[in-house]
Amino acid sequence: MSVLSKLSPAPIWIYFEEICSIPRLSKNEGKIRQYLLDFAKKNKLEFKEDEVGNILIIKPSSPGMENRKTVVLQSHMDMVGEKNADYPHDWTKDPIIPVIKGGWVTATGTTLGADDGIGIASQMAILTDKNLKAGKIECLFTVDEESGMTGAINLKSDFFTGKTLLNLDSEDEGILFIGCAGGMDTVGTMTYKSIAAGSDKCAIIISVTGLHGGHSGDEIHKGYGNSVKIMNRVLWNLSNQFEISLADFDGGNLRNAIPREAFTNVVVNKEDCEAVKSWINNFHFTLTDEIGDLEKDLKLSVKDSGMPPFVMDAESQKKLINVLSCCPHGVIAWSREMDDLVETSTNLAAVKFTDKNAIKIISTQRSSVESSKYDAGAMVESCLRLAGAEVVHSDGYPGWKPNMTSEILNLTRNSYVKLFGKEPLVRAIHAGLECGLVHEKNKGIDMISFGPTIRGAHTPEEMIEIKTAQMFWDLLIEVVINMPVNK
Repeated sequence: MSVLSKLSPAPIWIYFEEICSIPRLSKNEGKIRQYLLDFAKKNKLEFKEDEVGNILIIKPSSPGMENRKTVVLQSHMDMVGEKNADYPHDWTKDPIIPVIKGGWVTATGTTLGADDGIGIASQMAILTDKNLKAGKIECLFTVDEESGMTGAINLKSDFFTGKTLLNLDSEDEGILFIGCAGGMDTVGTMTYKSIAAGSDKCAIIISVTGLHGGHSGDEIHKGYGNSVKIMNRVLWNLSNQFEISLADFDGGNLRNAIPREAFTNVVVNKEDCEAVKSWINNFHFTLTDEIGDLEKDLKLSVKDSGMPPFVMDAESQKKLINVLSCCPHGVIAWSREMDDLVETSTNLAAVKFTDKNAIKIISTQRSSVESSKYDAGAMVESCLRLAGAEVVHSDGYPGWKPNMTSEILNLTRNSYVKLFGKEPLVRAIHAGLECGLVHEKNKGIDMISFGPTIRGAHTPEEMIEIKTAQMFWDLLIEVVINMPVNK
């Protein structure tokens, strides 16, 4: 039974609900790609697919509109898969369960995938709109945006023909985005020795849960708690008061999400066990007093566990705790050109023990200033190398420089005023958009990004405001049907 089909605009919500049933995590987009290819064939639309899986579906010009400029509508196929720890969900086969709560659509226990499923749905609705009178429309669907932008990185400059692009991957209705930050990942790998846990010990599991998390671009400035940082603070204090040995550290998940949860398995002397538990319980009150209502669901808890066979050696443990204290997280600099815009930041995203006596420390840097992006990466690398870690930087992606004289900005702004009787905001965004990579390959392309209001992206609290989906659709249609004449 459909949950969303009675919402407006119906075509978008019907397609979005179908998309929710299709697994589509980054680097596993096979099913959503096949869905789009089948859709193109069913509707007798021209299409093509490149070597990495990007898809282009083309809607020809309406009669009498052949002289209009071609417009490219662009979204990404993949989504971030985050779920609550106690919610059973298999990302390879289980559908997302959308629900309506007040004026919002959200999901049960998982991310909703409105980022960027709503963009895909809007493209499909336009491609099948038989009453739409417009010039040629090219719908570009890219892969792997969320975990490295490899779809956009490998996009050939001649894959599409249009010189005007509407990116449908923004999350704030009423804001037109004309620039974005560039980004890169910095990953450190530490090794350690496994030693026997010893006798006359007790083992405990420490948990940090209930944090907001969020998008490491859109929400890095909001001060939300970082579970890796909080857990390491616990370990730092315990190691300076008690003899502890670390058997496991599992914190965070995705490179572009602020970590929400962290779990450690710790071995302590039996005579210290109750004192350690008491300290952790008391420290919970310290944290809640510090963070307050910003993280009202924060939980720091401890419980007994079975004794692990091995723990890490003391020297490596000391290095790990030190490097996680050293590694920066959060805003590094604010823009001097645009009010309230983060210029440079870094996200300490995840810490994972592997099965080869190694620990991976994953971080992401963003900046609208290319040199500052690399400087932030160097800052993180310095901390990692002091701990003896091997460090690898990703190739990253470039930013997108704003152009206030853009033709598509002028058209979209005027369309917004015509529809809604007020001026939209014009901003750059600290999150990464594929526009920077598209511009790098297609010099002179004119671009803008807009979308409905989405909150909590990259978390199980992700939700999309229903009324703004209609506003997004109305604006999209108004821009598409009023594309200027080719000169």
